[in-house]
Amino acid sequence: MQIHSDVGNGLIAMALIASLSAFAEPAIVFDMGGKFDKSFNEAAYSGMEKWKKDTGKKYLEFEVSSESQREQAIRRMAEKGASPIIAMSFSQASAIEKVAKEFPKLQFAIIDDEVKLPNVQSVIFKEQEGSFLVGVMAAGASKSGKVGFIGGMDIPLIRKFQCGYEQGVKYGNPKAEVFANMTGNTGAAWNDPARGGELAKAQFAKGADVVFAAAGGTGAGVYQAAKDSGKLAIGVDSNQNYMQPGTMLTSMLKQVNVAVYNISNNFKPGLTVLGLKENGVGYAMDEYNAKLVTPEMKKKVEAAKAEIISGKIKVADYMADNACKY
Repeated sequence: MQIHSDVGNGLIAMALIASLSAFAEPAIVFDMGGKFDKSFNEAAYSGMEKWKKDTGKKYLEFEVSSESQREQAIRRMAEKGASPIIAMSFSQASAIEKVAKEFPKLQFAIIDDEVKLPNVQSVIFKEQEGSFLVGVMAAGASKSGKVGFIGGMDIPLIRKFQCGYEQGVKYGNPKAEVFANMTGNTGAAWNDPARGGELAKAQFAKGADVVFAAAGGTGAGVYQAAKDSGKLAIGVDSNQNYMQPGTMLTSMLKQVNVAVYNISNNFKPGLTVLGLKENGVGYAMDEYNAKLVTPEMKKKVEAAKAEIISGKIKVADYMADNACKY
């Protein structure tokens, strides 16, 4: 009888642990730029808010303002029993790896990098595919045959956007010229609209008439400069067409909101890769840019999209294919 009692107690304990984990609150740690950057972090915020609305549950959150806070914030969430704990940005990979090892019974997730642990879900995107499409559109809209790219922090991930964009521009117009600048080499590059505006104006002065910004909050300065100069701009991550109606040609969509929602709803350890085929990236069409995109431009972009999904067009990945080396 004692044996049966011990087994019964063990089953009860296991059920209790499962029950507690089922009621655990998820947590999200936003990275530099803040949850209202109108771009990457804000897309994640909207995903968590949708999860909150759909489930009626709460979640924990923290906005990182310095690099030293990342590990501390993730550990604090773990100590509170939050699960899954979602870290926004590759910059938090080392912190996730360290804390996930310390709390093996909790679930963790990282966006934009891969951490190979049994209790971690890693989500990465094929940014080059979405950037290719907006590059095709930029080439179609440009009257000068010169377009621009402004990145945030000079890191391989942002070069991945640039590389895909340049391939799309050349697909649309083999003779087109692409100017490119990075905002900086630190986290501050994600939130420097003044510098973004300066870089955009310099590109416009060289003849560019469409500029794509993959720079987080810095992009706001690029879009303002485009409006002031009578040029066109392309947003990133979230649909930013509304920010400067009539100026925003389109936005390269990176469905971070969907990824965050799915992690909170149905955690799956391992690597998840989201491209055009998985609706993980794309481009935005709405009432704000409808008059800027001609039927011919739309037709060409949709044709390129279909060929990428079918495999006829393979968009080189800066981080994997030794392509577009700068």
